[in-house]
Amino acid sequence: METDPADSGAPVRRRRRYDPSLPAPPAFLRRGPLREGAFTSPLHEPRTVVVVGRWLGLAVLLCFLTGLTSHLLQDPPGWLAPHLPARPVNGYRVTQGLHVISGLAAIPLVGAKLWAVYPRLFEWPPARSVLHALERIGIAVLVAAVLMELFTGLLNTLQWYPWPFPFRQTHFWLGWLATGGLLVHLSVKAPLIAAHWWRRAAPALAQRRAFLAATTAAVGTVTLVTAGQSVPWLRALDLLAPRRPDIGPQGLPVNRTAAQAGTITVPAGWRLRVDGPRPYELTLTELGELPQYEVELPIACVEGWSATARWGGVRVSDLLLRAGAPAGSSARITSLEAEGPYRVMEMPAQYVDDPLSLLALRVNGEVLTADHGFPARIIAPNRPGVLQTKWVTRIEVTA
Repeated sequence: METDPADSGAPVRRRRRYDPSLPAPPAFLRRGPLREGAFTSPLHEPRTVVVVGRWLGLAVLLCFLTGLTSHLLQDPPGWLAPHLPARPVNGYRVTQGLHVISGLAAIPLVGAKLWAVYPRLFEWPPARSVLHALERIGIAVLVAAVLMELFTGLLNTLQWYPWPFPFRQTHFWLGWLATGGLLVHLSVKAPLIAAHWWRRAAPALAQRRAFLAATTAAVGTVTLVTAGQSVPWLRALDLLAPRRPDIGPQGLPVNRTAAQAGTITVPAGWRLRVDGPRPYELTLTELGELPQYEVELPIACVEGWSATARWGGVRVSDLLLRAGAPAGSSARITSLEAEGPYRVMEMPAQYVDDPLSLLALRVNGEVLTADHGFPARIIAPNRPGVLQTKWVTRIEVTA
């Protein structure tokens, strides 16, 4: 920086050779919100932006990391699949609950942040130089990615997909775009953020305190009335969450019903086929005659809800052992449903060998209903609900 040659004492930006200036638009275009002094609120200032921004940045980074965890558990690359942990039992329940909680909390934070900075949309001139223009384009991409990520994520919790593109893949890449854009934005704005990080760097404003208090109240309210779908001790306040985990057949919610999957009527003579070195088939009666176990496990879904139930059935490891598979074998599980992205599920060895992984025949002391996977379904620790395959018809040893 250097002093203005007119001896005004105002700092001016030193022009870099690699950052050529751009011509200013004609002055007659500076009308409406573009005119000087169009925005008079004292809250459109750096300190307010920094305080809200650090809350929002924390929410976005937490949402991204927990969302990445969910994606890797649902669709792990081949090198990672053998290393996914089957414990802690509640791992996916906690991480996906935090993912949805932080995503919902980010919505009022984004609104507060955009309100604090929106006058910058109308700054004059719109672009002073090539680098300034690129910075503004980067901010536009960041804002668009964050808004799209939150919008699609919110509708996913409602299981409403009014768009032609695949949700999961789009949501995944938008998360990378938003997080990458955020990190670039933070690096560009680091001097400004550092200058206004501490309260003493800016004069106290009663309006700022009121605005930040209102923002905090909004975030807190949104969290309290939605987090109950994944936090049991907040369930009584679960007023606006898309699901109540204690409501549904046999005390559990249902995402994909038997009617949707075409499995209301199980084929006469249904048998479970287990393919391995010594393949065999079992009727439902024969399955019930094998050693039975009961486990208490949560079922947790990508929409953020989770619920614990008492499951009864046969250990998956016992079924593979009977087929001649050695310990450490993985499996492929096939459902009766005719189609669907999770009709066939890969089950890595660490889940197969875990004594809590069952081919469940009962839930909460009752025979599974059709909506919960009759005649048999998978239940395993620390797995997304979409991988707890229902209406199982075949288990195949794969390695």
